[in-house]
Amino acid sequence: MSRKILVTGASGWLGIAIVKALLARGDHVVSLDLRSSPASIELAAAQPALTLVEADLGEWSQVVDVFITHQPTAVVHTAAIVGVVLAADVPIKALRVNTEGSINLFEAMRHHGVKRVVHVSTEETYGDFTAPIITEEHPQKPTSIYGLTKLATEHYGRIYTDRYGLECINARTCWVYGPKLPRARVPKVFIDAALEGTAYHLKTGGDLAVDQVYIDDTVAGVLLALDKENHRFDAYHIATGQAPTIDDVARLVREFIPDADVSTAPGPYLHGDQFPTARKGALDISRAQAELGYSPRYDLRAGIEKSIRAAKAERTGASSEK
Repeated sequence: MSRKILVTGASGWLGIAIVKALLARGDHVVSLDLRSSPASIELAAAQPALTLVEADLGEWSQVVDVFITHQPTAVVHTAAIVGVVLAADVPIKALRVNTEGSINLFEAMRHHGVKRVVHVSTEETYGDFTAPIITEEHPQKPTSIYGLTKLATEHYGRIYTDRYGLECINARTCWVYGPKLPRARVPKVFIDAALEGTAYHLKTGGDLAVDQVYIDDTVAGVLLALDKENHRFDAYHIATGQAPTIDDVARLVREFIPDADVSTAPGPYLHGDQFPTARKGALDISRAQAELGYSPRYDLRAGIEKSIRAAKAERTGASSEK
């Protein structure tokens, strides 16, 4: 039986991937974003089960109208100002979008009898990892404004769960990557430089070890959290359980593109050449495996290979699928 799922931030990179996955399995989808992207408009033209809505989660009346008009049965919440640098540049706006927008969403849900929301959260809520691999019980002491806004949203969700009976589930991802990643971050910067025939040297940060998860695995984990009938936990790591270094990424790009001139140097990794990253590592995925049946399909090698294949196909106009 198909459901009607509201996806916030649905024109974004991760949001539209989730929309496509929901449509592919037969759900009806309400795609909410400030503006519908050309890709979303094209998708809606081919998919009668997709409804596009332009609304601002920061505007209470607009949020309520979405629930009155479209009557979703569950929510996947991806809308946010994403990333350490972007949130730091606009801290007040990040609070309003990431946290206040989520509160409006939770309020609308409780007033309209919608119980479940899967909130796409982040490892940034932990701050500095205290071990090479951490569980969901690790202390949450964010060191970035982005992490702080997402942790606040998690805590608001817990209050709405306890007080109003909502099911606010947090899918904590790590460094999500894949084709058309809209941020200048590894592996995209290495792949783009390699395919353009230009040199790219990361001056510091090559020895940062961090869990890096391919977008298809992220989508799969979010849908598993959405579908689970009864949750014993409100947070799951949707990652790989491994922590390759940034230099490992560059090495794999050179392996798949032999003439690639990409390299790294050791030292602290800087977000946007400005902000030192919190200490990272791997996210233990055993809870998601046991509770959700989650199993990532892509290790770093497979994910990099598929990302390169997709980037090449985009340049030639060919399909990247085998």
